Amino acid sequence: MSPLPATMSALVRTRVRAAVRRPARLTPEEAEARTLLLRLCSLLLQYPDAELTAARPTLTATVEALPPSPAAEHLAAFTAWLTDQETEALERHYVEMFDLRRKSSLYLTYYLHGDTRRRGMALLTLNQRYRASGWDTDGGELPDHLPVVLEFAALVGPGGGEAPLRQHRRGLELIHRALTDADSPYRHVLAALLTLLPPPTEADRAAVAQLVAEGPPNEEVGLDPYGTYGDGEFAPPDTFVPPQPARPTRVPPAPASRTEGPR
Repeated sequence: MSPLPATMSALVRTRVRAAVRRPARLTPEEAEARTLLLRLCSLLLQYPDAELTAARPTLTATVEALPPSPAAEHLAAFTAWLTDQETEALERHYVEMFDLRRKSSLYLTYYLHGDTRRRGMALLTLNQRYRASGWDTDGGELPDHLPVVLEFAALVGPGGGEAPLRQHRRGLELIHRALTDADSPYRHVLAALLTLLPPPTEADRAAVAQLVAEGPPNEEVGLDPYGTYGDGEFAPPDTFVPPQPARPTRVPPAPASRTEGPR
């Protein structure tokens, strides 16, 4: 898209940009398909415990029945891999990708705020958004955990429901890039999700490049009331935290048991 004319007033330019980014109005069928895609992404990004792995045939059949789209193609590639793996191999890969690598953690506010006091406020704001919509997450997982954010988007819809995803688009781009660099099949799930969001701007690309080079802001502080280190908070840099036993998977997403910070 070409730059907006410099002679346009700032207010007009802002409104035009907002209109470009605003989600298009969906038909009921399109809205239903979008909701299903978001829920599938939420499920597929949860820890692959016994319940989730037992549901692989159902997940695969559901993905195969999706209307043709780039997102459906990505999810089909992922479920083909998921079906072929042993449970223990899936668990090891998940822990390596999402628990032990800082640039592919599923806790979205980390990429925007790092280990700073602002992150605690961002978590609180997310929780308040959920409660204002009448949704109780049970408090078993931090509100910025991507499967939780995806379930909220599916429940509330493209406007307010998907706002946290749009806000954290740069973090999602970084996760996708990290998973791609690691040649992880989970890159397909992130790719499917990104097809549902507005295209990245030049500012987004620059910010992701900066995140890759420098990482998020760093200021090691407590994040009360969301727990202390070892129970929902990020570990200090270069500290290894062994994964804890997984909790059952549910819909809306049950908390993945691994509450360690990203590496």
